[in-house]
Amino acid sequence: MGRGSLRAMIRTATAIAAAATLLFAIPATAPASALSQQERLDARYDRALAAGYKALMLCGAIASAERIGEVRTEESVAALELTGIQAPLDGIVGGLTYRIFRAAQGAGALTHVEVDWSEDMPPRFAWHQTQGGCALGPVGMAEPPPRATVPYAEPAINMWHERIAQGRWKTVRDDALGEGYGKGTRTTAIIVAGREGPGSHYAYTREISPFTPQRTWSVAKSIAATLVGAAAFRGEADVTASAGLGEGDADPRRAITIDHLLRMASGRYSDTPGNRTDSLYWGGATVDEVALDWPLIASPGSSYRYANNDTLAAVAAIKPTFAAHPPAEFFAKLGMKATVAETDWQGNYILSSQVWTTANDLAKFGQLYLNDGKLPDGTRILPEGWVKYVATPSGPQPDGAFGYGAGFWLMNKSDGVPPDTFAAFGNRGQYVVIVPSRNVVIVRRGEDPVGASFDIAAFTRDVLAALESE
Repeated sequence: MGRGSLRAMIRTATAIAAAATLLFAIPATAPASALSQQERLDARYDRALAAGYKALMLCGAIASAERIGEVRTEESVAALELTGIQAPLDGIVGGLTYRIFRAAQGAGALTHVEVDWSEDMPPRFAWHQTQGGCALGPVGMAEPPPRATVPYAEPAINMWHERIAQGRWKTVRDDALGEGYGKGTRTTAIIVAGREGPGSHYAYTREISPFTPQRTWSVAKSIAATLVGAAAFRGEADVTASAGLGEGDADPRRAITIDHLLRMASGRYSDTPGNRTDSLYWGGATVDEVALDWPLIASPGSSYRYANNDTLAAVAAIKPTFAAHPPAEFFAKLGMKATVAETDWQGNYILSSQVWTTANDLAKFGQLYLNDGKLPDGTRILPEGWVKYVATPSGPQPDGAFGYGAGFWLMNKSDGVPPDTFAAFGNRGQYVVIVPSRNVVIVRRGEDPVGASFDIAAFTRDVLAALESE
């Protein structure tokens, strides 16, 4: 029996569902002898992952907001980031006790979060790092490492001008904030912007504004590709060169280029669907441990497989450039003041998913591509032709409604959407849609539960039609 079917049995067993509310006790109604050793191990591992998920989400959401003077409550994180999540963690996280620690005897900046998961193991720890963002310690870590306290920002006053919603835009906005683009979806913020300056169309929920950081999930992959582009512009990276994987020149993985990795065409294997890297994201493992050593099962460039590990390997290829040019420097150039790229506990950037940013900052990110890789003052920071490069398919393509370029999804098959449209997509409904021919960036943030799908193609089509009618 495979692991997938075992997990299905665990999720549907009444005894295990009940056990999810305990520290790690199998109830009398389901004696340990009734479960295989693998089932018991899987149940224990799932609890450790769920505790890591809860610790990192609480830490990241609250700390990233407070860093810029915004406010996130524990209750809002529980209602948004910690509901509608992947199975089997969804049935576990709510019953795990947690504690949030702050500097200055409970006041001031968040220092760390700990979550209990087993009577015979330490809690899971996530801590606020001095450079921003949070890191998750490995399972079994006794206590978070010593570090300097991150300053607590004064409450921010963010001002923006929003047109009174009317006509077709009001209909589109109301449908997006409701469930007009997908049953069960939960839109948190929307921005529609042009090439220069802030957008004139905003929509947001009461708890999340365009200035509240949320996790990007896989929108970070497009940010990672952009950092590769910035390194290429500086002459510090070449997408056609080997990414340096493998154990030497005789290793066939040396044939994998950065371009292969950005296009999800490395040919490497992974034992779970490509968008699941649980041991890294929630288990506290490091990028070096879990992302770089997978073997080939196809010639590089011959197959498409969406994989976090490919993006992580592309980022590892430019790791030597981060000492002089960290992601924070790049974000500062774009005015993305609320954006933080998080790392594993050993300092490796997890740029396949782990970035916290606002809808407003993502609009600025999209505007860089409308401006052909140049800042508003005309300073070029991406190579000439980079926009075309990331938005052009090459080699194998995914099945389904969207194509894939180099770190970006392509919407060239979407009815009513200009064929030059490309986008950054992320889990739970994170979208940055870039339409060069219309000079438009569309940002949609969400906390969509598992099973709910926001129709980004229909939303893009309706937004563009609404703009035409003004």
